[in-house]
Amino acid sequence: MACATLGYGSDGKTIQAFEFDYRRSPDQDAAAPVRHRVVVVGGGPVGLSLAIDLAQRGQRVLLLDNDSRLSTGSRAICFAKRTLEIWDRLGVGNAMCAKGVGWNVGRVFFGDEQLYRFDLLPEEGHERPAFINLQQYYAEAFLAVRAADLANLEIRWKNSVVALEQDADGVRLGIGTPDGRYTIAADHVIACDGSRSPLRALLGQESKGRTFRDRFLIADIRMQAEAAAFPAERWFWFDPPFHPNQSVLLHRQPDGVWRIDFQLGWDADPEEERKPEKIKPRVDAMLRQALGREVPFELEWASVYTFACLRMERFRLGPVLFAGDSAHGVSPFGARGANSGVQDAENLAWKLDAVLRGAAGDSLLDSYAEEREYAADENILNSTRATDFITPKSEISRLFRDAVLQLSKSHPFARTLVNSGRLSVPATLHGSPLNTPDGDAFAGLMVPGAAAVDAPVRLPNQQRGWLLRQLGSGFTLLLAAGEGSAALAAQPSDRQLPVRLDVLTIALPAAVDGRAALADVDGLVAQRYDLQPGNAVLLRPDHHVCARWRRPDAAAVARAVTRALASH
Repeated sequence: MACATLGYGSDGKTIQAFEFDYRRSPDQDAAAPVRHRVVVVGGGPVGLSLAIDLAQRGQRVLLLDNDSRLSTGSRAICFAKRTLEIWDRLGVGNAMCAKGVGWNVGRVFFGDEQLYRFDLLPEEGHERPAFINLQQYYAEAFLAVRAADLANLEIRWKNSVVALEQDADGVRLGIGTPDGRYTIAADHVIACDGSRSPLRALLGQESKGRTFRDRFLIADIRMQAEAAAFPAERWFWFDPPFHPNQSVLLHRQPDGVWRIDFQLGWDADPEEERKPEKIKPRVDAMLRQALGREVPFELEWASVYTFACLRMERFRLGPVLFAGDSAHGVSPFGARGANSGVQDAENLAWKLDAVLRGAAGDSLLDSYAEEREYAADENILNSTRATDFITPKSEISRLFRDAVLQLSKSHPFARTLVNSGRLSVPATLHGSPLNTPDGDAFAGLMVPGAAAVDAPVRLPNQQRGWLLRQLGSGFTLLLAAGEGSAALAAQPSDRQLPVRLDVLTIALPAAVDGRAALADVDGLVAQRYDLQPGNAVLLRPDHHVCARWRRPDAAAVARAVTRALASH
């Protein structure tokens, strides 16, 4: 079947049944192992995002996947605003958002009573919602269609890495296929092969951390229910009457499908709990509580899982780098798994591209490991705290949790202690060696290391657009029009830089400038970046802030770019 078959009109069952063609590669008949500059292992959201990013930057990429199908069951469903902005740059954001269910609001219940609601994106002026819910197989399908459009990206299905050997020249991979085994060589290998990573095992590595003594049932059900009854929100119950002494999480997905997570306890039998006759009474009880009546439904998919928070000690082992679940794993509360994996991919892609082009030294890849290990630790900390709050393991812990929940209904301070999963946000890379520390005083969150935030702008054609859409794939100097800005825009550095630097001039409301490429018509760019006329912010290719100045000069900008390439 052609990959183009996976279009917008495909339904979930068609996509899950779709099988990619296995094709014999010329590498399998070569007299000696063929060398590839970049090999990505794993065709999930992380591996596909990384391969597409590198290919869009002009690199030739080989992606190997041991299967020939997309994910079965919904699996990861909550994709965060930051992930959607990355996918916008990869050309799939619109498809994801058109199919997905966007949401910003969550509700927390205790027993049969709502404690409070929260809004993850309470302010106006963002193109994307805080989250969309989208079955993982849809996300993979849209990425696979995009990958098929890139001539310099080759995907080999049913190609399993069964051997790995490092030498002075890079890596040799033994590949198992339906036609037998063959060997290739690679300069760089990126393992995106999941939590049970075969590559990690082949290198004798392991992920370490904490496994939680609890089990949860995921039940995806299809039903016809009123939107008012189950709006596009995240609902979390502590100790509901329909599932006493446990917790339940509800999310709405596309196609009239709802995801329900039931806490089961450590003593639950996974095989028994997956049976439809065990699942149906749980769902019936929840629907009767929510709707006051029974609602017919179909069981789409079910799984019982035990979760853990863990990571590899190092995400880089010479020419082999790890990303996504192969490098780190977290409990599902907070939607930090797939989202952090896609951010791994974005962080690595521009750095590997710079190294392959000779614009940066090999040490830039070390910064990938440093930054994403830091981000993984942040995710693990938040996931561990959420899991401990949701599943107290002692009577004292439960008493504390329940007291906090009771207080949270009428005391906002207590809501900061409630933890039903601190939802995914991009890590601010505070200690990154690629950052240039502030020499001037700034307010706000856009510190060096922060991921750029969106805002509406007016384009040169007088149409309204979005700031992040105007950023390219390289370094960008966001320059507020004002005194000295024209000269800096014309000559952004006083020496030749090894990479391209785009200058994007924006006119703030306080300094309208007809020569500026953009206009901050609502003042939100100035507000969110604390910009005044003449100020500048330097953004890395992954759209993280790496430097900012009140009065920039060409030499300072050049030094900051050089530092961000790990060349200082």
